[in-house]
Amino acid sequence: MTYQPKSDFLRVMTERGYLADCTDYEALDKALLAGPVTAYIGYDATAASLHVGHLLNVMMLRWFQKTGNRPITLMGGGTTKVGDPSFRSDERPLLDDAAIQSNIDGMQQVFARYLDYGHDGAQMLNNAEWLDGLNYLTFLRDIGRHFSVNRMLSFESVKSRLDREQSLSFLEFNYMILQAYDFLELNRRYGCQLQMGGSDQWGNIINGIDLTRRVDDKPLFGLTSPLLATSDGRKMGKSQGGAVWLNGAMLSPYEFWQFWRNTTDADVGRFLKLYTELPVDECDRLGALQGSQINDAKILLANEVTTLLHGADAAASAEATARQVFEQGGAGGDLEVALLPAGTATDGLTVIQALVQSGIVGSGKEAKRLIAEGGLRMDNEAVTDPQTTVQAAALEAGIKVSVGKKKHRMLRLEAPAN
Repeated sequence: MTYQPKSDFLRVMTERGYLADCTDYEALDKALLAGPVTAYIGYDATAASLHVGHLLNVMMLRWFQKTGNRPITLMGGGTTKVGDPSFRSDERPLLDDAAIQSNIDGMQQVFARYLDYGHDGAQMLNNAEWLDGLNYLTFLRDIGRHFSVNRMLSFESVKSRLDREQSLSFLEFNYMILQAYDFLELNRRYGCQLQMGGSDQWGNIINGIDLTRRVDDKPLFGLTSPLLATSDGRKMGKSQGGAVWLNGAMLSPYEFWQFWRNTTDADVGRFLKLYTELPVDECDRLGALQGSQINDAKILLANEVTTLLHGADAAASAEATARQVFEQGGAGGDLEVALLPAGTATDGLTVIQALVQSGIVGSGKEAKRLIAEGGLRMDNEAVTDPQTTVQAAALEAGIKVSVGKKKHRMLRLEAPAN
């Protein structure tokens, strides 16, 4: 982006790495300067909790409010009954009203940690309020006529599915019309001018802007964030053990803390900027640390992110538990240490190489069998891929390796000879 924003919100989005695209940077910047602006992000209630993959956009809403604007979290009580087909290979399972409401209740617990829903603050709305009562023929006549099927088929989110000759139901095809209608209704009811979302939602956002221009002749804005992957190619929000849920009942604060503590070295600086409120310069400094020092930055990252979601006490407890488990070996005394010869892990090792060279297992065949049977964990995280890389910096700090339920070792690099 060559345009240099003047508003606090767009400046934060740019400096911290939240921004993928915007329909009109300069016009939105001017609106924000004149502010406050109302913006929303929609969340369909397809699960009982948000997961780490949602956290980027939750942080965007938090920054939006912190810079003096009004965020709306729009719960998809209506659109969840249809299901977003964007970039999916099959139709989502349909949920009944009770399941949808239960999921919304679970998600609301997370939003309350990040946003202030007090007087003149953030709002939590449900699109079932206007979608459930729609008259089908009236909706087709007044809203449906503004949509070109040819154009809808051209959106990458739909086109990619059709190109693979995978079925797209008429029910799903209506989703983008309903989401566009959400933007129109939010503008009419609450003066909402901006929709934000992941870059996979670009087509849906543009539809809402175009519909509102055609129906009410109102200019609206769209802003998207990048779809994040970790530096080793994994989708953000997924770990080897499954989704990293944000509700404490589905994933303990300790396990959440561990997810961030196990961040790959190359991601530390970027994640500090996206998922904490530390100053950008400090994030860059911490992300540039090398060797064992980067582990201190990872602990700070884990503490900061866990504090935002679960509170400072939960973060401190998680760190204390981690130190007890990994440094003192828990209540049972020190863990037995398995050493790798100094200099063997300059560029990292595969998990199989690390297990064999340290003597934790007797052969590569035994290590592969252990992984295939789900019997290996490293830092309490299941290892499912035999090609998983173990970084030298992590080995310097020490990694807890669990073989089955009873055999635990602290895997470390041997200190070089003086």
